[in-house]
Amino acid sequence: MESAAISGFGGWDWFTLGLFFLGLIAIIWWVLKQKEETTADYFLAGRDAGWIAIGASIFASNIGSEHLVGLAGTGFESGMAMAHWEMHAWLILVLGWVFVPFYARSRVFTMPEFLEKRYCSGARSFLSIISLVSYVLTKVAVTVYAGGVVFKTVLGIDEWMGIDFFWIGALSLVVVTGLYTIFGGMKSVLYTSVLQAPVLIIGSLVILIVGLNQLGGWGELERICGEQMHLIRSASDPKFPWTGVLFGSAIIGFWYWCTDQYIVQRTLSAGSQTAARRGTIFAGYMKLLPVFIFLVPGMIAFAMNQKGLISLESSDAAFPTLVATLLPAGMKGIVVGGLVAALMSSLASLFNSSATLFTVDFYKKFRPDSTEKHLVFVGRLATAAVVVLGIVWIPLMKLIADVLYEYLQIVQSLIAPAIAAVFVMGVFSKRVTGVAGLTGLVVGFAIGMLRLVLMIFQSHLDPEGLLYQIVAINWLHFCIFLFLLTVVIISVVSRFTRKPNEEQIKGLTYGSSTAEQLAETRAGWNKWDVFHTSIVVGVVVAFYIYFW
Repeated sequence: MESAAISGFGGWDWFTLGLFFLGLIAIIWWVLKQKEETTADYFLAGRDAGWIAIGASIFASNIGSEHLVGLAGTGFESGMAMAHWEMHAWLILVLGWVFVPFYARSRVFTMPEFLEKRYCSGARSFLSIISLVSYVLTKVAVTVYAGGVVFKTVLGIDEWMGIDFFWIGALSLVVVTGLYTIFGGMKSVLYTSVLQAPVLIIGSLVILIVGLNQLGGWGELERICGEQMHLIRSASDPKFPWTGVLFGSAIIGFWYWCTDQYIVQRTLSAGSQTAARRGTIFAGYMKLLPVFIFLVPGMIAFAMNQKGLISLESSDAAFPTLVATLLPAGMKGIVVGGLVAALMSSLASLFNSSATLFTVDFYKKFRPDSTEKHLVFVGRLATAAVVVLGIVWIPLMKLIADVLYEYLQIVQSLIAPAIAAVFVMGVFSKRVTGVAGLTGLVVGFAIGMLRLVLMIFQSHLDPEGLLYQIVAINWLHFCIFLFLLTVVIISVVSRFTRKPNEEQIKGLTYGSSTAEQLAETRAGWNKWDVFHTSIVVGVVVAFYIYFW
């Protein structure tokens, strides 16, 4: 049952891994001793989180095992082509500087709740549905799948008691993570992330350094990868044309970083706009790392595979294979701890966000007389169906894309455009109406899901037919088209429907903020916030110049 991969997992490795789990248990125990009597306590950690916890949680929630498996896999498969998504540190800054003030003023628990205040109750309900669907199609399915790949490859176990170890490893961590999130709420997500983020970074840095050393250095990597080292591809590239990547990735990134409950919930838990903004700046710094500690190791795996130094069964096995074959005794424990941290942080954030959406946006609307304790109880039960559906969806993932990270971005490119358009139009225009916002959401999402279904059944479509032609459009170009179409729909419908009430949108859009609200926002930042923001942006620009 055991292979050479696990035979090298020695005493020091288990000791290091044990220390990680002891630290995790200590944090969870401390969190469980805190009383969580209200929904604000459970879902938003009492709205008093500091910037370090917020920033670490944003990073750890984003960098899950799908990055260790998927991002390294896409580095192996297509080099720097998808690095654009990992240079979205600037979009985290957009969240902190542009959108946090509006979210903070609204005092909402969820993004759908914000849309209700800006548009109408229908927009709130529909965005909740979209968000929960996206969690099933992306976060649950991808994270559980990635976890299974990681543990099966790193531990070298094919099966246990006749059961594929893929499912044993992944589902065991789902259960453990679910338990501490169910009972600990948002505080458990925030404060375990403070431990998980550095463990994740340290483990991945070890792989980068050891991998480059084994390969022969950065120059050797550039020699073998050649054109794959460049960000910008030809406009005729079938997967990553520069016309699609530059704009399409920004639309997906804006939706994810500035409007998705999964990420934004961390800033909603802040004690002030200052803490929220500085949390995003801190997260922006950390978001500069993934290209180097996850994607580049995938390219290292490609180069080592080309030189015959390692052998890979699939691109998604790139990072786990490096862990299992490269690291010396005593180091595997750190990296496996990082892998565990990645899976647990992603799932913990997912569980809490799903519970918040279901409880606040659905259950509380239909049972407004529910007590706070009852709502917390419902929140603890709410994610089971999402998790089960995500697991059921896993077999269908491979019908959409062969590479995990590519699958993730393709599905998100169908979900993101409508939501991004509704938020941008809603915040930057006072004229956009509730009917228009809801219409844009419904139509945009419906078109996106139509293409998703057609992608699954693409092999059965007539190559000369209209439906096949819809699927044949490059996925990034389709993302841009869907965003622009939604903007047009919202604009046209707004012209033929009644303007929103000035009192309703007060403080929720540019042009409707009061002098007091603007003063509060201005008092929440200083020259050091601008200085650190400039550094993050500067690094992003330098990266594009070097790898262009």
